[in-house]
Amino acid sequence: MAKIGQKSAFYVGLMSGTSLDGIDAAVVKIADQDVELVAFTTCKLEDKLKEPILRLNQPGFDEIDAMGMLDRELGFAFADAALQVIEKAGLDVSQITAIGSHGQTIRHRPQGIDNSLPFTLQIGDAATIAEKTGITVVSDFRKRDIAACGQGAPLVPFVHQKLFVEQDKHVAVVNIGGIANITYLDAGGTVLGFDTGPGNMVMDALMQTMTDARFCYDEGGELAASGQIHQPLLDNLLKHSFFKITPPRSTGREDFGEGVVHQIMAVDISDADKMATACELTVQSITGSLQFLPHKPDVWYLCGGGALNTHLRLRLKDVLGAPVQTTTDIGLPVEAVEAVAFAVLAERTLAGEINTLSAVTGALHDVSGGQVILGKNAKVVINT
Repeated sequence: MAKIGQKSAFYVGLMSGTSLDGIDAAVVKIADQDVELVAFTTCKLEDKLKEPILRLNQPGFDEIDAMGMLDRELGFAFADAALQVIEKAGLDVSQITAIGSHGQTIRHRPQGIDNSLPFTLQIGDAATIAEKTGITVVSDFRKRDIAACGQGAPLVPFVHQKLFVEQDKHVAVVNIGGIANITYLDAGGTVLGFDTGPGNMVMDALMQTMTDARFCYDEGGELAASGQIHQPLLDNLLKHSFFKITPPRSTGREDFGEGVVHQIMAVDISDADKMATACELTVQSITGSLQFLPHKPDVWYLCGGGALNTHLRLRLKDVLGAPVQTTTDIGLPVEAVEAVAFAVLAERTLAGEINTLSAVTGALHDVSGGQVILGKNAKVVINT
């Protein structure tokens, strides 16, 4: 199968995260170890899909039928996003080697439940994507690592190493989606990564709760910037059991969902103070990651939707003690990084090469994650 360096090829990466703010889609050209973003778009995730996704994130009744239908519906939505970004790139579907689709996480149990087997579950039917686009699809990237006794997350440090490593520098890349994760890189080849805790998730849920869903997020962090941190509440939030775990570690809505929002809403302070405190929870959980790094980073790069939160970004600049930039500053839009990552991960899967690092996930060994659904271009993919 095709390997980086043999020839240039186009891949599509698709990502929908815990923030549920849209489906990110990127067309990526990969050649000679180079990764080039050709086109990027974010497609709105319709409200009729958001509600069942949130409902399936909590245990309930009749989950199998609900999950089966949502799996197909998301498959169509992901396929539409792929076709839109391919058109934006000025390409034909026949020019795309494969689509890498992360899917939508509805359950992530890296520790299992009551000492049961760990598992992770992402939906967004890859067969539907392949059928509608005609393109080979790589999906379910996390399960192979879980099978090797890893956390199944985070996955992006493998790609961060290819995109952001710098000679003679200790680099930290922080992806702030619904959950935030950090990648530590040095020129010697060290790669570490783990989830730091909530990114946008708690802030977004607070805004939706406080405004009866009129607003989905605190744009630019304006409300947080107008408030004061409520230290007793922040101290209680930082006592969450997740922060006591030594990496490898990963988390999700199971840890930082409704329970944390209710905890904040129960305190009799202004909405602005609640938002300021929630923002500071994200800040402190990111700065707390320093204790697990071998060296203090010389530079920090922020990506993900949280990098667009001006107040959050300024707070991180205040406390991290090193230059803080966004990946946009160095040529890759913050919104596109994860979608680009899943295009690269798909290329590695089809090449039969490693794309998930045990040093990050805690697995017994590195693995090549991803399951392949062949499209109309199957013979081209297999014989290349």
